[in-house]
Amino acid sequence: MLAEASSEEDFTGKAGKSMVLRLPSCGSKRVGLIGLGKTASSPASFQRLGEAVAAAAKTAQANSVAIVLASSEGLSNESKLSTASAIASGTVLGIYEDSRYKSEPRKPKLNSVDIIGLGTGPELEKKLKYAENVSSAIIFGRELVNSPANVLTPAALAAEASNIASLYSDVLSANILSAEQCKELKMGSYLGVAAASANPPHFIHLCYKPSSGPIKTKLALVGKGLTFDSGGYNIKTGAGCSIDIMKTDMGGSAAVLGAAKALGQIKPPGVEVHFIVASCENMISGTGMRPGDIITASNGKTIEVNNTDAEGRLTLADALVYACNQGVDKVKPNTLQSDS
Repeated sequence: MLAEASSEEDFTGKAGKSMVLRLPSCGSKRVGLIGLGKTASSPASFQRLGEAVAAAAKTAQANSVAIVLASSEGLSNESKLSTASAIASGTVLGIYEDSRYKSEPRKPKLNSVDIIGLGTGPELEKKLKYAENVSSAIIFGRELVNSPANVLTPAALAAEASNIASLYSDVLSANILSAEQCKELKMGSYLGVAAASANPPHFIHLCYKPSSGPIKTKLALVGKGLTFDSGGYNIKTGAGCSIDIMKTDMGGSAAVLGAAKALGQIKPPGVEVHFIVASCENMISGTGMRPGDIITASNGKTIEVNNTDAEGRLTLADALVYACNQGVDKVKPNTLQSDS
């Protein structure tokens, strides 16, 4: 029946192609065929398969789904476990909908997903737990980015960071610096961006340390944390300025705090990680920085402000100096924006 339907619907198994048939006589209400292509082998391919399953489940309003590969021959046991983990991650991320700000939120009906033929037992449970932890951290980051600027202020972002540290206090600690403390550290570059906002800045520093064992590597992740970017006196104007989506200018910090949440759950040994976000708003007022102003970063460098919409560079300047002062081996800035 499936072969006949595939032929009639011209389903050849190409990646991204799918077909769902209503076949209640087979023991399930519907049977879906989802293409992986001939050379699918990467985790990304199987994550997309999970996302496609989630999309089909939403459309069909399914309560339960079973997933089986047409062929898993030639896969090692480790490959089977990694494949199952990728499918699970894609399904979790695909089924999720952020309905926090909708007057009539919809809840997904999918309650269970069975992945068949790719392993059983403690090893599989470990892989699926890892996928669950990473997926929950990604969803947390997405929710931060999706939050409006009147809800996710710098103070609220700092509170979210502190909450992560509280949830995983065995391995995470939080230090939130106030504007006064940042002044003491001479963070003139960061504070210059924050100067025009009625919402005070909050400098976020989370630190991950494993509960036992030696530390072999020290890393820092630094995320851009502009909860809203008006552009300042170089205000964003005209078609394509994207001022209406500038709540997303804290996408880098969302990725960094999502990583902190993931590490708090996974608890990898041997590594110390610092998560640093210079959170503030770039607004306009009589106290704001102007084009032509000269400000001084915490490393003593003076900076002439030619454009107040270069706030990413200015906030990250002090954040990166602070990160380097934590004695780390490597610093990775994450902005998710091109201007920094």
